[in-house]
Amino acid sequence: MELHNVDLNLLVVFDHLLRLRTVSGAAKALGLSQPAVSNALARLRRIFDDDLFVRSAKGMLPTPLAQELAEPVSYALEALQNALNRKVSFDPRHSDRDFRLAMTDIGEIHFIPRLMGTLRELAPGVSVATVRNTAVNLAEEMSQGKVDLAVGHLPELTSEFFQRRLFRQRYVCMFRPGHALDKRTIRLRDFLEADHVVVTAAGTGHARADEILARQGVQRRIRLRVPHFAALADIVASTDLIATVTHKFAERSAKYFGLRYVKHPVDLPEIQINLFWHSRYHRDPANQWLRTQVFDLFSE
Repeated sequence: MELHNVDLNLLVVFDHLLRLRTVSGAAKALGLSQPAVSNALARLRRIFDDDLFVRSAKGMLPTPLAQELAEPVSYALEALQNALNRKVSFDPRHSDRDFRLAMTDIGEIHFIPRLMGTLRELAPGVSVATVRNTAVNLAEEMSQGKVDLAVGHLPELTSEFFQRRLFRQRYVCMFRPGHALDKRTIRLRDFLEADHVVVTAAGTGHARADEILARQGVQRRIRLRVPHFAALADIVASTDLIATVTHKFAERSAKYFGLRYVKHPVDLPEIQINLFWHSRYHRDPANQWLRTQVFDLFSE
């Protein structure tokens, strides 16, 4: 016998007959008519090829097979009822959940310090791991719950995902204090004549900015290419290289490295930074809690 061949409602009737021992009592408890309960019992008898209950002066008595089925059926129905009634919740103060967030290294620079400060206060047992959104099959990893949230400019995450805008930002030109371009505005000619450092971050908003520059025929004199942003501020601070970076990264670099930045001489479009999560986890309490923290901290 296969489970998919058995109507779950029949097992509910069986359980009530077992406890109440009368068709009328089971019908009243279930809100059914007596003929409906009798019909259910007839179906059960055909399925199990057994009478299951026989009439007596003391009501409907279970057969040996019915007695054998009694405990597992009752246990299974109780477990299912508890599962249906269970309200899933997330208690950040007592959770030891390990969240995984997908972002670029420039995202780590902007988001992680403040986020970890908030988690230390609100969820001291929670830990975080970051993954590169270009290093995994992000859509698949998020659909399977292996990555909880993604942050960035990710137009490839479409129909299966929810998203909320965090902020928009523009591109600027960044350099060290005292650089020949250290003035209020810079001309395109001076920009092209300068030496550049470029971060080759494929699949990111920054890479798309580089593509736009190339399409517009802006041929920079690139002296250095690096695969990430981690050392970029140090490099710019100690050389005559200039960099095209996002405004928020330039602000942080100015604060911690004393760098300067001005409006970019090329009209580059702003990029939108969004928070993404998969539709499977839209109502998951832990996912809801984390994305609320991210949105409250970083949305503009």
